[in-house]
Amino acid sequence: MCGLPGSGKTTYAMDLVRRGYVRLSIDEVVWRRLGGRDAGVVLSEQEFDRLKEEVRGEQRRELVELMRAGRDVVVDYSFWSRAARDDYKALVESHGCRWELVHLKADRATLEQRLAVRNEQEGANAVTVGEELLHRYLTGFEEPRGEGEQVLPQPPSRRP
Repeated sequence: MCGLPGSGKTTYAMDLVRRGYVRLSIDEVVWRRLGGRDAGVVLSEQEFDRLKEEVRGEQRRELVELMRAGRDVVVDYSFWSRAARDDYKALVESHGCRWELVHLKADRATLEQRLAVRNEQEGANAVTVGEELLHRYLTGFEEPRGEGEQVLPQPPSRRP
């Protein structure tokens, strides 16, 4: 999958879990390792990025194990760059498996509305995204084009 924060990636991934998929989420592992927001842990941007890369490496190895076991897997991650998508595509194909790229797409107003609700929640799947960070994501996101993507426009929000 790929998409901006608030586009519905986790909602979509959780639907796949109910159908038997294994879900890999870097955010959830990082959240657990930091002890959750209530733990008061504050990392520098560099430390946080290092932790995310460590977890990403672990989850790549887990993805390989799951593919070898014949499991269906959904990687709940933004995949904002084509290079990251190409990297995972090559990994999947190198193990003789089939990949699908699902692009969850929503307009800015929808993203802002969903993030306003999500920013009031706590948990690994409710990472706060303010206006400045959303702007960075919007300008840095490399929208997939010609990558075999399936575009799902503005999936319905299922979060309260």
